[in-house]
Amino acid sequence: MTERRLWSWLAVVLGGLYFLLPLVGMFDFSLRMQRDGYGFEAYRVVLADPQFQQTFGYSVALALVTIVLGILIVVPTAYFVRLRFPSLRPIVEFLTLLPLVIPPIVIVFGYIRIYNTSSVLPLTGSWWGTNLLILFGYATLSLPYMYRSVDTGLRTIDVGSLTEAAQSLGAGWARILAVVVLPNVFVSVLSGAFLTFAIVIGEYVFAALLNVGSFGPYMVWMGGNRAYEPSALAVVAFAITWACMGLIQLVTRFSKFSTVRR
Repeated sequence: MTERRLWSWLAVVLGGLYFLLPLVGMFDFSLRMQRDGYGFEAYRVVLADPQFQQTFGYSVALALVTIVLGILIVVPTAYFVRLRFPSLRPIVEFLTLLPLVIPPIVIVFGYIRIYNTSSVLPLTGSWWGTNLLILFGYATLSLPYMYRSVDTGLRTIDVGSLTEAAQSLGAGWARILAVVVLPNVFVSVLSGAFLTFAIVIGEYVFAALLNVGSFGPYMVWMGGNRAYEPSALAVVAFAITWACMGLIQLVTRFSKFSTVRR
C-alpha cells in the first residue's frame, strides 16, 4: 500500500513539473526586459498599450454578450427537453457536442461563404453584421460547456414538481424559467459562463478570419513582433483563464456549504 502511494505521488509530482516548469520559465523570461535585473516592465508596457486595452475590452464585452445569449438559448432548451421532450435528449446532446467535432475554421469559412457581400444576407459587409456572426460563432463554440453545465444542474432538482407548483400559483412559462428554474441552476449557469468567458477571451480563428480586433489576434500579433511582451501577455491570459476556473470552484463550494447549512 505504501509503495502504491509512493508511485502515485511520484506521478503527481512529475505531472505537476511537466506543466509548471514551462510556465515558470515563461514567467521568468517575462521579467527580464530590464537590463539591470528582474522587473515588471514588460507587464507595464503591455497593460499601458492602447491596443491591448481596446482589444481586451472588446473581448470582455463580447464574452458577456455571448454568455447572455448562451443562457437565453440553453436554459429554456434544456428545461423543456427534460420536462416535455425527454425522447429528444439524445438528439439535443448530439447537436450540442458538434462544436467539439467540427473545427472552428470550418464554421467560419461557412459563415464567409454564406454571408459574404454578394449573398442575400451580406453580414460580412458591415461592422454590425460581422459582430453578429462572431457572436453566434462564439455561442456555438461554448454550447457544449454551457449545455452540459445547465443539464447537470437540472438533474439535481425536481423539475416536474417545481413546474406544477408554479403553474398552480398562476405562473407562466417565462416566469417559471426566470423565477423558479434559473435560481435553482444558477451555480451551473455560472460554471458555463466562466468557461464561455475563457473561451471567448483567447479565441483566434473566428476573430482573425472575420477581421475583428479582439484579444486573440492581438496576442498573436504581439508574439510575432515583440520579445518579452508576448510572455507577459501569455501570463496575463493564463491568469485570467485560471481565475475563471477558480471562480467556478469557489462558487460550487459556496453553494454546497449554503445547502448544508440550510
